[in-house]
Amino acid sequence: MSFLARANKKGVRAGAVVVASATAVAATAWGVAVLVGPGGSAASQQNVARPGGDDGRPGQQPRKIPEGIAHASESGGDAVNITIDDGPDPRWTPQVLDVLRRHDVKATFCMVGPQAKAHPDLVKKVVAAGHRLCDHTMNHDTAMDKKPVAYQEAQILEAKKLIEEAAGGGAKVEYYRAPGGAFTPDSRRIAAAHGMRPLGWNVDTKDFDKPGTAAIVNAVKREMGNGPTVLFHDGGGNRAQTVDALDQVLTWLKEQGRPTGFPVRTAPEAPAAPEAPGAPGAAADGTASDAR
Repeated sequence: MSFLARANKKGVRAGAVVVASATAVAATAWGVAVLVGPGGSAASQQNVARPGGDDGRPGQQPRKIPEGIAHASESGGDAVNITIDDGPDPRWTPQVLDVLRRHDVKATFCMVGPQAKAHPDLVKKVVAAGHRLCDHTMNHDTAMDKKPVAYQEAQILEAKKLIEEAAGGGAKVEYYRAPGGAFTPDSRRIAAAHGMRPLGWNVDTKDFDKPGTAAIVNAVKREMGNGPTVLFHDGGGNRAQTVDALDQVLTWLKEQGRPTGFPVRTAPEAPAAPEAPGAPGAAADGTASDAR
């Protein structure tokens, strides 16, 4: 689901040759100019492009986005990453945002391109609340790992473009999550080349199947030892159970003294322990097949 940041020419004091060189290098690293979001200007929102830097600190040198699937948290330690897939949805996304606001928690929203285009107001609300954006492709094709590379590229980059256009203000999509964990080496390469870190999960709440609020909460408690990234959904159907479960899970995490954070973007993943079922890592490529 996707598109890119323009090169920063501030501080160039040399002649035209140096300017041209800097521009060429920037184009190679971050993509062509037509991929810049609407207006091309930087905005003040929290997820405005952090090219390379996980924390956006001034003076950081841009670092390459790794192609490896991220699971760890930028905050380290016991921090947990809350991720929300398949929206935005006009009924459920506002309720999810309300739960996150009440708990003072930031999350990563993995959006489907046409949904973002249909509900730009919700994309803007997600950004304004300080959450991050993630590309979840155009059509949520869980078999896209079996499709040609050109198809995968279109699914990823077209969605990124729609999400960023809906967000406005220079907000950027910072992650890419393959539907159902259907990553391929090519899709991970495409995402990383366009500034998006491939994003996995460790805890599949199974909320998509509506097993009941208690079952969703218990899945988090049971699988939290697998790693810090938790998968919820705000789209794809009735998410009343998800909203209730998210509220309970965030209360429980606070009781456990576990902070929340965002997934890593530029830090390489440490060698991983064997993944739990449903977490990207089940296949040789680090993919999963049963989550949505």
